[in-house]
Amino acid sequence: MSAQITLVRDGNDDVRELQTTTTGLDLFGDDRTIVAMTVNGEQRDLTRELVAGDRVEPIGIESAEGLAIIRHSAAHVLAQAVQAAHADAKLGIGPPITDGFYYDFDVEEPFTPEDLKSLEKAMTKIIKQRQRFRRREVSDDEARAELADEPYKLELIGLKGGASDDDGSTVEVGAGQLTIYDNLNRDDSVAWFDLCRGPHVPHTGYIPAYALTRSAAAYWRGSEKNKQLQRIYGTAWPSKDELKAYQHRLEEAAKRDHRKLGAELDLFSFPEELGSGLPIFHPKGGVIKREMEDYVRARHIEEGFEYVGTPHISKEELFYTSGHLPYYGEGMFPPLDVDGNPYRLKAMNCPMHNLIYRSQQRSYRDLPLRLFEFGHVYRNEKSGVVHGLTRVRGFAQDDSHSYVTPDQAPGEVGHLLDFMLSVLRDFGLDDFYLELSTRDDEGEKSTKFIGSDQDWEKATKVLADVAAATGIELVDDPGGAAYYGPKISVQARDAIGRTWQMGTVQYDFNQPAPDRFNLEYVAADGSRQQPVMIHSAKFGSIERFIGVLTEHYAGAFPPWLAPVQVVGIPVAAEFDDYLEGVASELRNLGVRVEVDVSDDRMQKKIRNATKQKVPFQLIAGGEDRDNGAVSFRYRDGTQKNGVPIMDAIAEITSAISDRRQV
Repeated sequence: MSAQITLVRDGNDDVRELQTTTTGLDLFGDDRTIVAMTVNGEQRDLTRELVAGDRVEPIGIESAEGLAIIRHSAAHVLAQAVQAAHADAKLGIGPPITDGFYYDFDVEEPFTPEDLKSLEKAMTKIIKQRQRFRRREVSDDEARAELADEPYKLELIGLKGGASDDDGSTVEVGAGQLTIYDNLNRDDSVAWFDLCRGPHVPHTGYIPAYALTRSAAAYWRGSEKNKQLQRIYGTAWPSKDELKAYQHRLEEAAKRDHRKLGAELDLFSFPEELGSGLPIFHPKGGVIKREMEDYVRARHIEEGFEYVGTPHISKEELFYTSGHLPYYGEGMFPPLDVDGNPYRLKAMNCPMHNLIYRSQQRSYRDLPLRLFEFGHVYRNEKSGVVHGLTRVRGFAQDDSHSYVTPDQAPGEVGHLLDFMLSVLRDFGLDDFYLELSTRDDEGEKSTKFIGSDQDWEKATKVLADVAAATGIELVDDPGGAAYYGPKISVQARDAIGRTWQMGTVQYDFNQPAPDRFNLEYVAADGSRQQPVMIHSAKFGSIERFIGVLTEHYAGAFPPWLAPVQVVGIPVAAEFDDYLEGVASELRNLGVRVEVDVSDDRMQKKIRNATKQKVPFQLIAGGEDRDNGAVSFRYRDGTQKNGVPIMDAIAEITSAISDRRQV
């Protein structure tokens, strides 16, 4: 007997006549670039049988789905190695994540770097054995019996659907049917097994390149109320070359870590006395922050925005009106008691801007009305995701809201996108793409999103059309919208190719609605109409933007942002006054300049300025003084001698005013 199935490759359909017992492995052979398959829209193992009418598409190892599968399979191999070395280790969860995977374990002692080396060798042995992954469907009772010694797995069985962790990842165990994956030896004996939804690669030999990267503590299911487990992070790639490239990126990222550079350059710190996720800026970091604030404040005014200010706390009821407490309550801090009334630290500025809009009657002639502030907000981020400046609990947003007529909305979205991209380019970020976050029509939209289907459809079309018109790469993000409307986010790539989410533009038809803030304007015909509210943030969080820039530039900020733009280095003490005179002229022009008059030798002064990544060093000795000149030393070590003072001043001020990336 034979069956017809449809094999889809590169979007082309190929109808095949195959035996009824055909599997994915029969179809694709031993091609290890194909790690799984999609059957009728569902990801499946290659060992699963195909039946008449199936529509089959291969999942390649280079695809996002394929990478996730080899990484999750590698996580199983890691867990097997851990339990072989530590018989008392209890299993947590082990999902694929960006660029890798992790697995959590309940063990008596934390893992050491030596442990990771041993575990990696044990993984190599398992992978060389080409242990097969076998999927088994089990009942709840069967799963509990087989996993009786695994308390965390028993909890997952009770959850029936998966566990979310502190980094937002989720391990599915099967929303309905539970499945266990066995790792089989060549004689079909079970080497190890785990509760898992899958899919997995056919055998461990499909995992071509892998490494363990680090270990850390992590709370079970991301809650500090639960027990602290030990997490091992790893990575897996389609080839050893790609693994080496990734490891090189990690090394480069470690050199650029903004937390390390922040301490070395005396920019910012994270005192324990303040609490996690609450940074402070030192004077040099304050210079960068002020320059950015001054820049973006001026740019907003140029772009037609009016500067406003709102308080840090408000009565709780305001956030029920906006919808944030019902739909974003987990991200807000608990209420404060003020005279017996509940108040909240604000996590966003938009509700207060709505009150400014509503403070007087508005006409269509007043629109677009654009409001902007540096609003300091507070978000109750989980401890596991707080990270330096890039994920904090208290931060300032360059937050703006445009109130427009529906007809004005497309033009305003385009205006905001152009504005946002020009800001990124001024800061040296010019490699980016756009991401369109929409409502997930397959999800529980009644509990995650508000508003009618018609409103969502219209809002999404506006953003999609404007984004497409830019000609910039556009990526879909189903389900990533805010509860009140779709959004466009700018994803920027830094100097070593990492992607960071930067500013956003969000279309909001919900907060202005009659059952929310009841915002209106008087239309040309005298009727009262509801405006569209468009949220936008150019930096997003200024703290996060500084963290990204610190890593992008590896601390070597362009001259206009550098805390110290020029250091004067006299060859000997007798030339101190000469360089102080040059410095005085630069200060009069607004240049941030210091003269090193310490007792250090000249070479040490040069090394100190180089370590601090100062853009320009001006060195002066007897010949320079006699000729009214200085010697230029640049950050890359090159030098230019005998530059007349006025020419030196012109070069420095020009680099600053032009925002050159020197």
